Amino acid sequence: MTLAVRVIPCLDVADGRVVKGVNFRDLRDAGDPVELARQYYLQGADELTFLDVKATVDNRSTMYDVVARTAENVFIPLTVGGGVRTVDDVGRLLASGADKVGVNSAAIARPELLSDISGRYGAQVLVLSLDITRSPSTRSGFVVTTHGGRQETTLDALEWAKRAIELGAGELLVNSIDADGTKDGFDLELVAAIRALSSVPVIASGGAGRVEDFAPAIAAGADAVLAASIFHSGEVLVSEVKTDLARHGYPVRTL
Repeated sequence: MTLAVRVIPCLDVADGRVVKGVNFRDLRDAGDPVELARQYYLQGADELTFLDVKATVDNRSTMYDVVARTAENVFIPLTVGGGVRTVDDVGRLLASGADKVGVNSAAIARPELLSDISGRYGAQVLVLSLDITRSPSTRSGFVVTTHGGRQETTLDALEWAKRAIELGAGELLVNSIDADGTKDGFDLELVAAIRALSSVPVIASGGAGRVEDFAPAIAAGADAVLAASIFHSGEVLVSEVKTDLARHGYPVRTL
């Protein structure tokens, strides 16, 4: 049986509210996360991703509350990322109602965190978040970045993705910093390169601007597609994306 292609809205959350911005700057209020999550659920979203864009100690308790309230109202998998630094952070998020947890910077600083999380909770809860940009500094031409794409590491993105899977990552969230915010479509070359090495599901992120942008990402090898601003603005509905994917012959979950 072929697995359905997943469509995943992403909500950036700060101080209990959904915010919009560019690379986490100039944040503007975009609504209540539970209300927006409910809207996307009713439109047919397969999963939701929350990103804690402040990830401070003060904001953490607020985020746990947002996750708990969302889990009570929305009955699809919920992934939460941003500021996850320890195995205990993962445990608290799962206890609050998260189904999966995204890890980024902490895993770069301490790769064994991935095996620690996977060992305790299973690979199925662990999503490695990759913010990737093109760079001549690496063999593959893709480098991992941090701080919303503003700081390059020395990690070859493809080598890091492969190592992370070996350490226990159960899914890869691949965000193209170059495509992010352009609304010119996903970075298909990047998606294909990650697909070629990955034995776990791949989520394509960054660049969606039209309904027609999603099917090419699936054709390039993504198992799921993620977007934020075009859903928040109402330019595109989740249901419209799924209708177009189905038109291209991809299996989707229907309401």
